[in-house]
Amino acid sequence: MKRAYTGLRGRLVITFTLIAVTASTLVAGIGYELVKRRVISLAEQVAVSDVRDTLEGIRVPIGALWPGDSPPTDTQISTLQKSLRMRNGGVVVSYEDYLYPDGDFSMSDVPHALKIGASRRMVTELQEIDGKMWLLIGTPVWRIEPYSIAQPTGMSVFVFVPLAEEEQLLTDLRRPLATAGIIMLIIALAVALLSARRVLLPVRRLGSAARALGAGHLDTRLPVHGQDELAELTATFNDTAAALERSVSELRSLEAMSRRFVADVSHELRTPLTAMTAVTDMLSEEAERLPREPAAAVRLVLREIGRLRTLVEQLIEASRFDSGTATLHVDTVNVADAIGDCLELRGWSEQVEVNVPQGLAFSVDPLRFDVILANLVGNALRHGEPPVVVTARSTPNGLEVKVRDHGKGIPATALAHVFDRFYKAGARGDGSGLGLSIARANARLHGGTISVRRQEPGTLFTVWLPPA
Repeated sequence: MKRAYTGLRGRLVITFTLIAVTASTLVAGIGYELVKRRVISLAEQVAVSDVRDTLEGIRVPIGALWPGDSPPTDTQISTLQKSLRMRNGGVVVSYEDYLYPDGDFSMSDVPHALKIGASRRMVTELQEIDGKMWLLIGTPVWRIEPYSIAQPTGMSVFVFVPLAEEEQLLTDLRRPLATAGIIMLIIALAVALLSARRVLLPVRRLGSAARALGAGHLDTRLPVHGQDELAELTATFNDTAAALERSVSELRSLEAMSRRFVADVSHELRTPLTAMTAVTDMLSEEAERLPREPAAAVRLVLREIGRLRTLVEQLIEASRFDSGTATLHVDTVNVADAIGDCLELRGWSEQVEVNVPQGLAFSVDPLRFDVILANLVGNALRHGEPPVVVTARSTPNGLEVKVRDHGKGIPATALAHVFDRFYKAGARGDGSGLGLSIARANARLHGGTISVRRQEPGTLFTVWLPPA
């Protein structure tokens, strides 16, 4: 059974679907990434601005203390963390050799690269912690007051900004994007099916029309709609069909004329041949009393008259098959007696071995069965070497008759042509090249077949005739 997706319709639908899926995926993916970057960028800008504004107003005494300053207390550090902390976030402070964690956040949550970068300038990084996305802002703290000279303080702060709201926004965005993708896929499938039907309908019509032409309906034509490539193809098909119909009509006319010519010539030759044959016996007797050279000429004429008579009879028989007037007159015969009579009538009884069980009866047309045997055995005697063996047996499927010689055999290149009319496998022999084709035509008239194959040595012809 042919799979649906191997046809043109399936391939078109699959192609449309793949294009739609790819396009919707790209559009949704690119749109999602753009929105994601924009949302995170805005969150980062807001957080960085808040951290920078808070640090600019810091009043905690840190770093190189000026006269009158005392080191920052834990309360002051805690106040700094509180002022920098975002909602649901955290702030980790590193000051000289002291670390100030904040709740569940500590320096272990800060990436190493962020630690190094935060010692020189403000840096940011996205970090996933416990399955949640966070924005980490790391920056050194500089002290300007009281002399308005920026001095490094040795303090670094790391602000953990939660992105839960942004994640939820992106999650909510994925649902409509997925829905839009599904809708686009459904639309693409519908368009693919409609387009495939519209494209394939003319193709199917062309296929049906081509099959009709192959079946012999040469008057098949298709209506031409539109001006696209399929319309041009349909018009070309119609032109080709018309040209083919004209060519076939001409060939059939020529073939009919040729068959009539052969049949007419054969029948016209039959009358003088009948008269010539009537005097062959007298000429044969006279040849015995003539001198050697005239006698040889008379015998040559008699032999050629016999060949010409055989050729005319075969041409008349072939014309009957061509015109469809050949008929069967079936009768039940004893196969062994029929083979024996065929050989005896032609003087071949001493040259052929017959292996046929006595009492084997079968329904055939006796005259046509005789023609089949005569042509096969005569071919074996002319072109093969003894012994020539004829066997016959009854099978569940019918009658099987085999004729084998033990000569050099028919060349392998000639096996496919031995049943062609006027074909001769080599220059040896005086046959017309019609005998085997007539034998096969008679077998086919019975509903049977004749096959040939090489043997070691010789050639084997097998006749199969079905029960009547």
